Amino acid sequence: MKTKAVRIYGANDIRLEEFELPALGEDEILARVVSDSVCMSTHKAVLQGGAHKRVPDNVSEHPTIIGHEFCGEIIEVGSKWKDKYKAGDKFAIQPALGYKGGLEAPGYSYQFVGGNSQYVVIPNEVMECNCLLPYDNDAYFYGSLAEPISCIVAGYHTNYHTNNNTHLHTMGIIEGGNTILMAAAGPMGLGAIDYAIHCDRKPALLVVTDIDSVRLQRAASIITPEEAEKNGVKLVYVNTNEVDDAHAYLMELSGGKGYDDAFVYAPVKPVIELADSVLGFDGCLNFFAGPTNPAFAAMFNFYNVHYNFTHICGNSGGNTADMIESIEMMNSGKLNPTAMITHVGGLDAVIDTVTNLDKIPGGKKLIYNFISMPLVALDELAELGKSDPLYKGLAEIVERHNGLWSAEAEKFLLANAKPL
Repeated sequence: MKTKAVRIYGANDIRLEEFELPALGEDEILARVVSDSVCMSTHKAVLQGGAHKRVPDNVSEHPTIIGHEFCGEIIEVGSKWKDKYKAGDKFAIQPALGYKGGLEAPGYSYQFVGGNSQYVVIPNEVMECNCLLPYDNDAYFYGSLAEPISCIVAGYHTNYHTNNNTHLHTMGIIEGGNTILMAAAGPMGLGAIDYAIHCDRKPALLVVTDIDSVRLQRAASIITPEEAEKNGVKLVYVNTNEVDDAHAYLMELSGGKGYDDAFVYAPVKPVIELADSVLGFDGCLNFFAGPTNPAFAAMFNFYNVHYNFTHICGNSGGNTADMIESIEMMNSGKLNPTAMITHVGGLDAVIDTVTNLDKIPGGKKLIYNFISMPLVALDELAELGKSDPLYKGLAEIVERHNGLWSAEAEKFLLANAKPL
């Protein structure tokens, strides 16, 4: 079977190509990939090529398919897995396999499986690691958001507190405590706000900071303080550039005790240092953002480490349990990550999108592999719709859903867009 896919050949070298997939093995699964959301990690992999930890050294001779936040439908199942999977099943994939302790992952390391491909051959190790996850939802894009949401869930589970009297670490944020999300009005921050107010271990106070008023206003209009209050959480949005003394203001909001849990969503030295400065006793700082510079560093107050038991942690992705939790919460309606999506496009938009991802404003960029369409911002649809009926129809649907992507929009797009 032939597929069209975007493959990486080296640093800053990705190509949209059509090629033949190998014959299906008895321990493999053939699948159709409908959607993939573009991750900054893919942009970093493209910048680094074979120097990236997950990209093979010989990628120039054996190019791999990029994209790891994908959702699709099983077409054919090899004999080994027929008792567990069947044709027609929808799926999402946890790319962090951890197979035999290795770093190989779909979307980075494999020639025939990745999110930016119309068809893929899923290798045996994905199923062996229980990373081919059942997905029962009417819309594919939620499945593409399951992986980034799982990273957010992992962050909340990664945080810990030392209980210095017993020396026993307790995992997770402090329930009923103070939590602050810094540089958090972007797509991952929006997911983190949503999770904090709807998970089973909520803070009493949730402060969200950023320096972009437009992004903060959008966040506040989508995940409102009123919605948070219904779930027992006081939600406060703060532009730290608009207060005279950010440290003093944030400490005042915390009631003077500081924050039990602080999450940093941008690799910016002053943001990390501000987060450190507002930690309370036994406070945990979670550095969520992944820097591109391997020498990236920031100051951390070790006086407070010694006397106030402050500490730091981080995580670079979720595990299978985190992803299953994400899918279950989305399917049950507890999480609605549609606010993360600000752009949509077809497979032929991937090269430009991935290459320039750090320069494109907004949140998550959602790709549909079987259509031809440039990357389009949702807030541009109305203007584009003046001359294009596809965009006009999408704009009307998006407007009905408070400016957000939806299952209705996805179905309309897939039914009416130009096939690739």
